[in-house]
Amino acid sequence: QVQLVESGGKLVQAGDSLRLSCAASGRTFSSNAMGWFRQAPGKEREFVATIGWSGDITYYADSVKGRFTISRDNAKNTVYLQMNSLEPGDTAVYICAASHAAGASSRRGTYDYWGQGTQVTVSS
Repeated sequence: QVQLVESGGKLVQAGDSLRLSCAASGRTFSSNAMGWFRQAPGKEREFVATIGWSGDITYYADSVKGRFTISRDNAKNTVYLQMNSLEPGDTAVYICAASHAAGASSRRGTYDYWGQGTQVTVSS
């Protein structure tokens, strides 16, 4: 059974940093792109960041560009999201996803596996 388990979310203050982790089990995703999405209460799920299979290619939503960094450790089957200069608008459930494709993509339709999410709350 494939599982993606996110961790690292918590309540922080504006300006703080946080690192999220997503550990995959049940199969290896070293040949697949991975992504982070987020969903705030009452809002649609939105793309945050994606990384290609080798880690060389990354894309970010404009709202997080320059503040967030996605990375991966294929030996550990784990992807990370380093979040700096957090803002109240970043408050959401952060969800990890694994793509069926090798290339990085912001399109939800390319992702076959989804985690349950981890809550990030940023207070002002």
